[in-house]
Amino acid sequence: MGDTQDSPSGPSEVILCGTFTLVPGTGAPLSLILTRKELLIQTLSLDAQPSPHYSLALADCIGCRSFRGKDPTELGGYLTAAFCPLRGEALGKTIYRQRVSRTFRIEVSRDKEHNFNVAKTWANRIWEMAEEQGPPSSILPPSRRFLVLLNPFAGTGKASGHFQTHVIPTLTEANATFTLLETERPKQAQELVRDEDLSGWDAIVVMAGDGLLFEVVNGLMERPDWACAIKKPLAVLPGGSGNALAASVSYYSGHKQASGTKLLNNCTFILCKGQPVHLDLVSLTTSSGRRIFSFLSFAWGLISDVDIESERYRFMGSARFSFGTFVRLTALRTYRGRLSYLPARTSPDSTPESDSHRHNLNSSTDTVNPNVLEDSLLVPLNEPVPPHWTTVTEDQFVLVLLLYQSHLGADLFTAPMVQSPGEGVMQLFYATSRISRASLLKLFLGMEKGSHMGESIPHITNVPVTAFRLEPLENVGIMTVDGESIPCCSLQGQIHKGLGRIISIPQGP
Repeated sequence: MGDTQDSPSGPSEVILCGTFTLVPGTGAPLSLILTRKELLIQTLSLDAQPSPHYSLALADCIGCRSFRGKDPTELGGYLTAAFCPLRGEALGKTIYRQRVSRTFRIEVSRDKEHNFNVAKTWANRIWEMAEEQGPPSSILPPSRRFLVLLNPFAGTGKASGHFQTHVIPTLTEANATFTLLETERPKQAQELVRDEDLSGWDAIVVMAGDGLLFEVVNGLMERPDWACAIKKPLAVLPGGSGNALAASVSYYSGHKQASGTKLLNNCTFILCKGQPVHLDLVSLTTSSGRRIFSFLSFAWGLISDVDIESERYRFMGSARFSFGTFVRLTALRTYRGRLSYLPARTSPDSTPESDSHRHNLNSSTDTVNPNVLEDSLLVPLNEPVPPHWTTVTEDQFVLVLLLYQSHLGADLFTAPMVQSPGEGVMQLFYATSRISRASLLKLFLGMEKGSHMGESIPHITNVPVTAFRLEPLENVGIMTVDGESIPCCSLQGQIHKGLGRIISIPQGP
């Protein structure tokens, strides 16, 4: 067989070319050609007919390694390249990541060590080119160390099995190591990240619904060194019913809408190939003085009613929310309260009021007070809101929602205007008591694909804000923060732009 050849490098030039065989396979020779952007694979044929060929994009490569054969008498050198390409478009189905692994054998001489070194050169160059195609300036090391927190009871209870079958093989191919902790009770994850030394891991990975990440965020903010701890990169793998942040991060990373194990495949790829980016956090203060930190949403009314009351349909998975919505629409409730907010600045040359905490990802210090995170946009709850705030004139609401990510659930593309997890704005949606059931049904059906934003739906309002206050005139109804129920009471909050970190794959410049 012919030896490997090194070729001049350029944007489209050949980096390496050589003859291999596929393992397992028939032993038929293959031509491998490595360029800066792809690995081309073609079957070599002696006849004049065109040989079958295909290519694997290096941007989809999650790992590549070389190794020797198990048999001591084996002369060949081996390399395995793993990819997660997007599949499904040609079939008209959901487009999502699917892991593809290929092992190749090369024997260019009778020298076993030389053959191994050739395979090693190929593996190293493939990975070098793959890193060039990935996100720039990642602060995570190539061999990533993850602390994985998994709730085995989340959603339909399949998270543990899916981690074994879908996540571990991909992490192994990506040369990542992990420590797995399955939670056994509420608040366990919150206590762990609050009390333990986290320096042994490059990121904290949460596989559950959004509730477990809610625990992690609040646990980090309870630490004495919270200003540093909250910069520990987080990652999310869908394992619950809602999976809103997982769907949002998948969307920010350039994927089409997906759910179930398809969304899990996308997020596992992001975990292997992504980098930490800014994550907005919202600081909420209740009338009792409780401080809560949120990464996703605050809701009161219809949406929170559905979220909590549909717990009885947990066996249905994400479909529980759709079923719960139809049930609640048949017996619609209204809630009396006073809603006030601070509109976000929208001019392109202005900086959101919450931007004071923005800083370089690689910085070791924060601009915030290390002792306490101040809500500079808020006044005490027992004082009137500032005069430059807006107060809604009506006081009867069907729903109030503040959302800071694109998705409210894997199948709820509620805020398509949100393009990244760190924009420093909350999207306020509220519907007054004058809205009809037909309009609400139109709203929720449109949310499945994000088409509701282009619809004319009376008595539903969307405003981008940086702070808000909600004062129920009667302490009735369910309130939720990131899908977790809290007592109904007066509360207010403001967004802190880019205070946390989440692993994602940024799109565009």
